[in-house]
Amino acid sequence: MALSLTRTAAIPIGQSKEESQKLLDQTTSALHAMEALKSDPLDLSAIEDVSEILHSAASGLLLTARELCRVRMMLRAARAISKKLAAVAEEGSSERYTPLLEILQNCNFQMELEQKIGFCINCSLLTILGRASEDLELIRAERKRNMENLDSLLKEVSIRIFQAGGIDKPLVTERRSRMCVGVRASHKYLLPGGVVLNVSSSGATYFMEPKEAVELNNMEVKLSNSEKAEEMAIMSLLTSEIAESESEIKYLLDRLLEVDLAFARAAYAQWVNGVCPTLSSKEPEVLISNIADNALSIDIEGIQHPLLLGSFLSNFTDSIAPNSMDPSILGKIDGMAPMKSSKGVSDSPVPVDIKVQCGTRVVVISGPNTGGKTASMKTLGLASIMSKAGMYLPAKKHPRLPWFDLVLADIGDSQSLEQSLSTFSGHISRICDILEVASKESLVLIDEIGFGTDPSEGVALSTSILRYLKNHVNLAFVTTHYADLSRLKEMDSQYENAAMEFSLETLQPTYQILWGSTGNSNALVIAKSIGFDGNIIERAKMWVESLKPEKQQERKGVLYQSLMEERNRLEAQFKRAESLHAEVMKLYHEVRVAADNLEERWIAIRAKETQKSGEQVLVKELGNKLATVVAASEDENTVLIQYGKIRVRVEKSNVRPISSSKKSDVRPISSSKKSDAISSRQSFKRQEEQSREFPSNSDTTESGVTTYGPLIQTSKNTVDLRGMRVEEAAHQLDMAIAERGSNSVLFVVHGMGTGVVKERALEILRKHPLVVKYEQDNPMNYGCTVAYIN
Repeated sequence: MALSLTRTAAIPIGQSKEESQKLLDQTTSALHAMEALKSDPLDLSAIEDVSEILHSAASGLLLTARELCRVRMMLRAARAISKKLAAVAEEGSSERYTPLLEILQNCNFQMELEQKIGFCINCSLLTILGRASEDLELIRAERKRNMENLDSLLKEVSIRIFQAGGIDKPLVTERRSRMCVGVRASHKYLLPGGVVLNVSSSGATYFMEPKEAVELNNMEVKLSNSEKAEEMAIMSLLTSEIAESESEIKYLLDRLLEVDLAFARAAYAQWVNGVCPTLSSKEPEVLISNIADNALSIDIEGIQHPLLLGSFLSNFTDSIAPNSMDPSILGKIDGMAPMKSSKGVSDSPVPVDIKVQCGTRVVVISGPNTGGKTASMKTLGLASIMSKAGMYLPAKKHPRLPWFDLVLADIGDSQSLEQSLSTFSGHISRICDILEVASKESLVLIDEIGFGTDPSEGVALSTSILRYLKNHVNLAFVTTHYADLSRLKEMDSQYENAAMEFSLETLQPTYQILWGSTGNSNALVIAKSIGFDGNIIERAKMWVESLKPEKQQERKGVLYQSLMEERNRLEAQFKRAESLHAEVMKLYHEVRVAADNLEERWIAIRAKETQKSGEQVLVKELGNKLATVVAASEDENTVLIQYGKIRVRVEKSNVRPISSSKKSDVRPISSSKKSDAISSRQSFKRQEEQSREFPSNSDTTESGVTTYGPLIQTSKNTVDLRGMRVEEAAHQLDMAIAERGSNSVLFVVHGMGTGVVKERALEILRKHPLVVKYEQDNPMNYGCTVAYIN
């Protein structure tokens, strides 16, 4: 059970300073017990999780003999553990073991239930004992006598059959839950009145129940059923008693779990040679005002990163021969210099000192990359959580630190592709979450605060965050490469600086924290040491030199001059853009007027076309047959047409001129021409932006390249070939090209349709001497080709 909790990080962690201190006291007590029980260690392996069995019993399910015995074994082991701990306490100083004994103090070990299960069930054979009840004992005695009589009878009959040649040897067996004898099929007559229970696979042997054995067999079946019923009653009784004790047994399991975890923490403390931390209370005002040697809110000396140490110890124990070293020796290697085993295991983690004065609210750690800033900060975070969970720390002397209600960390890259977060966005989002839940008793750890954005804004934002944290949390640890953050200490004593030491002789970090110091990133030194190009390094040094304060005034002058030049350039661009905008707006109004009048013009054209006497039209109601208009009606809604010798009046909506040869083009104005007008308005903005790429007039540039006017489609530069026959469309296109001026554009609207008109139009554009080039329709402008006229 405890192993399952540790694997899911569900171990108990104190929700108050008092709860965490209680866990630490239990660990200390378990350490004393382990020392006292060294020759006969406490065995917790028999403590089995019987929660599911308890749930089944409480749900009304009948427990099996195996399940009942598992509960008994757990209760028996729990009582043995309690007795062993009590015996140790009696032999030594009972105060040492009080925190451990208090865990099991109010437990009911269910001794009566344990003994009852043991009295009723043989847990080795998983059988119900006859002494479990008087009825069961009587049933089994009577069944035994009956079986003896039945067996004697059947043996006598079997011998008689054998002597008569009815079987090769006497045979007494059981078939269909009844005792019987074997006899050859040919000698079946030797058992007159007998009952055939079964036949062998060959059919040569019958298994028969003699009539003298029928009554005895009936009695055996009856007594067997009675025995099973009595056994079920006994197990049901035991199951109900377990169900009634469910809550007390579960409570006992929870307390045994606490004992197991306490001994696990003690074993870990032995493994890492850990020491018990002291959880300090809130800082007294006298300590804040009187900064002395003992006025430290955090005083941890020589602590090693717990995870790195655990990895090292595991590798170290794997690299030595089994049983060649006493386990207690392993706990003493944390103070040794970095070492490697014969198998080349990694170095042991370097111990660091973490010392924070009372009154300090923000610690800024600077220094080079790979210098140990993040690892040191993580060590403090782990130490805080471990102490809350009652664990000893892999440190020296007597570590002291506050109890933190929350340990809030932003360490590592919080970039998220799924949430569309950049590195900086992820970083700031995590900090935002931290600020929402942090309290006056919280520890906040932020790695590379403000990184991933413009350095000047990063420094400004980081400074503001640190000033907020100073007033809202117990302590904040941040790492940074921003030198400006280290200057906060000069303005406020609640800030503290720390730096990771870096050896310029070996060009390697020492992983030691220099409290009160400001560290350098040493980026150029590290780059040079790994063989970076010397010229790049020198130019970088010159740039660093130019960034020094005394160079700032000169840089400001250069920056001002460049800004003024940029301003003048932008003003000139603005004037040119303003001129182009005026011309575009003029064209826009022309297009808009044309689009707005499109519907009225279409109605007028239709009315004019359908009112001609003698015009040939296609009539929809006649299957698009050709007819002649005779006269229009006074109501202007119908026309009189003649088809052969027949004259008939039809609605105007059912006729169309021959020139509109495509049925698909004859549509109500609301769905066709109105959509064209809307389309024109919607595409205007796109055309307006395209026009910015061309000068406002048609001319030849200084380089001799011919330019054309803005690509704005109007009624004047558009020829619409839709609905025309091929030859008619060709004629209209030739006339439109001839009418256009030089260096102009022509929008040829040929539609999609069957493509015949489009192919003819493109052929004309390819061969026409006045057409310089043309651009075919595209996904942005289906059915329209733009021609450039020379």
